[in-house]
Amino acid sequence: MPNSVVLLNVHANRIDAELQIPLVELQSAWGHAVNDSSAGLVERLGPQLRAYMKMHIHPQSPDGRFWTVSVGKLTVHESQNPINGVYRELTAQVQMMPPSGEDVRQFTFHYDVVLHQVRTHKILVSVRQDWESGQLVEAEPVQVGTISLDIVNDRILPLPINLASGSPWTGLTAMIKLGTQHIAEGTDHLLFLLVLLLPAPLLVVGKRWSRFGGVHYSLRHILLIVTAFTIGHSLTLLLGAMGWVRLPAQPVEILIAVSILVSAAHAVRPLFPGREAWIAAGFGLVHGLAFASTLANLQLDMGPMALSILGFNLGIELMQLLIIGLAIPWLMLLSRTPTYRIVRLTGAFLAAIAALAWVVERITGQPNFLTKGVEQVASYAPYGLGVLALMALLLSWRMKRANQLPVL
Repeated sequence: MPNSVVLLNVHANRIDAELQIPLVELQSAWGHAVNDSSAGLVERLGPQLRAYMKMHIHPQSPDGRFWTVSVGKLTVHESQNPINGVYRELTAQVQMMPPSGEDVRQFTFHYDVVLHQVRTHKILVSVRQDWESGQLVEAEPVQVGTISLDIVNDRILPLPINLASGSPWTGLTAMIKLGTQHIAEGTDHLLFLLVLLLPAPLLVVGKRWSRFGGVHYSLRHILLIVTAFTIGHSLTLLLGAMGWVRLPAQPVEILIAVSILVSAAHAVRPLFPGREAWIAAGFGLVHGLAFASTLANLQLDMGPMALSILGFNLGIELMQLLIIGLAIPWLMLLSRTPTYRIVRLTGAFLAAIAALAWVVERITGQPNFLTKGVEQVASYAPYGLGVLALMALLLSWRMKRANQLPVL
């Protein structure tokens, strides 16, 4: 039998709930042909549906006072199941506000939408987001209980909800973890930066990449690029998360792939020598918009959102610096050897292929075998880093040994 689902988003002073109700069950309970005639359902019966749900949703504080309930946006979803055929579901956004001074984390949930008539029905209640306890919408919802008929006593028992206490520190650390996870899984973000850094240790002579520029030159150049990228994506992360700047996801994702293509071309031949920091900052603005969509989806209040922006950005920077710190020393060591030209061109070529594959995927909306291959290869990145380190050490040792041999 299809069950209803209640997903709770816990805020400091309210709970936002999403109800997912199968229309076939709602039709049996409510008496209206909501499943047989689902087309234009919200337009036809929206006010009546909201009034019906309010009658059957009654959160209650421990002191006996009931919460204020308001039903917002209603949406009908339809899917095709090869076993059961067409499945239709109503999604309702509900806001539940406790009386003044009452804790949102402890209440009794009186809820019997559909169940008051369809006695075999079940309601699965889960917490989808609880920022103060570190539960984010990115993770799987945590089930807190089930509402169903008590067959022995023939009554519907309310669900007592007592959520563990949280803190802003827990929410902040969860966002730091989310930021590190986001950049670790963001192959395109890291690839842009790493490919842009490929020629960073090299000097430009006659519009071509030349020899190693020295440790001081290389570190200064790398620091400028990384700092510029950080400033760029931090700015748009802030603006996007606060809702002040919004762009559709598709053009942003396409521009991110284009940024990799540009950095790959620059790694082959200098397109903007000495101005890499400006390019990193400019494309960083685009990458920041992609980061911001993750925070915007959390729909947090102002205080938690401010801490989330800080924590998420800090997580991104920590993981970014870790990966760059692990890769750059070996690239600098290799850049002293003649073999680095092959490494640089190979890296640029592979990055360009990946970028073109992402552009096609993000324009068409269809994955291709190249992008799937990139994700599979990315999972072996730690082994690739080990190979890079061994190659750098071996070639440096061989070059040093050759330079020490006497000339016959």
